[in-house]
Amino acid sequence: MVEPATPTLALGIVGNCVLNALIDRRARFVWCCLPRFDGDPVFCSLLAGQQDDDGGGFLDTEIDRCVASDQRYLVNTAILTTTLTDADGQSVRIVDFAPRFKRYERVFRPRMLIRRIEAPSGACRVRIRIRPRVEFGRALPRVQSGSHHIRYLADNVAIRVTTDVPITYIAEEQWFILNAPATLIIGTDEDVASEVSSIATSFLERTTDYWLEWVRYLSVPFEWQDAVIRAAITLKLCSFEETGAIIAAATASIPEAPGSSRNWDYRFCWLRDAYFVVQALNRLGATRTMEDFIRYITDVAAHAPDARLQPVYPIVPGTSMDERLAPSLAGYRGMGPVRIGNLAATQVQNDSYGSVVLAATQMFFDRRLPRPGDLGLYRRLETLGEWAVKTAFEPDAGLWEYRGRTRIHTHSSVMCWAACDRLGKIARMLGEGQRAEHWRGIAESLRREILKRAWNPRLGSFVESLDGEHVDASLLLLQEFGFVSPSDPRFLGTLDLVERQLRRGPYMLRYAAPDDLGVPTTAFTICTFWYIDALVAVGRSEDARAILEHTLSCRNHLGLLSEDIDPATGELWGNFPQTYSMVGLIISAMRLSKSWEEAFWRGS
Repeated sequence: MVEPATPTLALGIVGNCVLNALIDRRARFVWCCLPRFDGDPVFCSLLAGQQDDDGGGFLDTEIDRCVASDQRYLVNTAILTTTLTDADGQSVRIVDFAPRFKRYERVFRPRMLIRRIEAPSGACRVRIRIRPRVEFGRALPRVQSGSHHIRYLADNVAIRVTTDVPITYIAEEQWFILNAPATLIIGTDEDVASEVSSIATSFLERTTDYWLEWVRYLSVPFEWQDAVIRAAITLKLCSFEETGAIIAAATASIPEAPGSSRNWDYRFCWLRDAYFVVQALNRLGATRTMEDFIRYITDVAAHAPDARLQPVYPIVPGTSMDERLAPSLAGYRGMGPVRIGNLAATQVQNDSYGSVVLAATQMFFDRRLPRPGDLGLYRRLETLGEWAVKTAFEPDAGLWEYRGRTRIHTHSSVMCWAACDRLGKIARMLGEGQRAEHWRGIAESLRREILKRAWNPRLGSFVESLDGEHVDASLLLLQEFGFVSPSDPRFLGTLDLVERQLRRGPYMLRYAAPDDLGVPTTAFTICTFWYIDALVAVGRSEDARAILEHTLSCRNHLGLLSEDIDPATGELWGNFPQTYSMVGLIISAMRLSKSWEEAFWRGS
């Protein structure tokens, strides 16, 4: 197998909701942050420029004269297998996973990754290389060897690799004959008390059982089940269970388009993105993420005494996410800069209030929940509703996070309306009649003003900002939020104009007007899914089905999507795996799929 000359997004993700790692087709760890999602990327070769083994930032298992690789997940799990085959037909099977299973009445999710290496077809010549870097690629850690472990030490992180492979082979990167299974346990600097092989075997069995059980209770559609299950597992891996935060993606600074400098750190919790994740998992019946996210938002609010929300927060509330450059990392394929942290935390994005209220709404109506929403939670949400009223017609950076301008964005205003509308419905559910009427009246007032100013009669379309002249893909969500009916002539006109201006073949741009960094050239994948959903809503299901099938064909070999797709080549760009994109896949598949009843009982 010839090694790729440049990094790609042909990657798999393993994790356990406190840490994750990205692994390429050569079974190389190319991205892994410790001690958690937003930590120092100790394996960072994904952002080290053109492939350069000398630069470090990876962990791999090489097979001598490798000619082929086969990579896949164990069915319905987050356990990744990579089979490398040499020129003689001998193979090595590598199993990577992060332990996650129930123990002592709670979920056990240690900061640990396990690699199991086997030679099912006979002895093979292999080499194990572990070359972490620290301080965002700037430095090499100190190395200390023990009898069965190697420690990689720096001021801000400590890594321990415990193994049953002779330590000298790893420390000196020596080739050796693999004639028995080998195990690596990679994690923070903690002792491994038991024999590593037995731990790996036990943890693998129990982690497999955990994921099979979790998937078993998903309410999947009849069609596209494998795609939806993989997307759901990926969303789960992007939730940081210690606090309830949901990251937008596992990576930082994968460019949205080649050489565009649109390189951002997505290892944080955007309230907007988190709402969409909660919505998708709720539809599958996995409501625990919603409950954890509401707990997270409660903690966030405690750090904001005036209850005014930022659009994005660190996964541990109160910690820094100041944006800065990491000059020691050349960037994905050498396309810098590499940004760490995100300036969006300082922006005003007024859709945040609606995102939180919509995420919490099901808490009050879902009878399955052991701790449903109550009057205390409702009062906290009303505080956010008051901010929605104040900011509904104030300029902001919008959901596209423009850095060079502000406007009164239609999406933000509609989300403020949605916050008030849902608060009225929740109040009615709780028997708070006066509050229900209060919020219903405010919602109606906001809606009248938005309809007046967001509609452009000359264009025959709603526009992306009040009194504006342009469209963007977020207008496709107007029917999704219940702001207008999909049969409303105004929405039909909007859909027509969005199609004519933003569609590129089977893909959808988020907008076509120049922004701070020029004119966007790649399609924003969630917008394509919004377009699919809008087509279904207006009765164009066959068109929607064709676009969905094409978009599914753009996934990588493991069924994962990044943020963007190049319309000219179909190549994935942007941070990876992107929760927004996986959410869109789930919702569009559920909308389009024939029902189980149609498939079996009605003979369709």
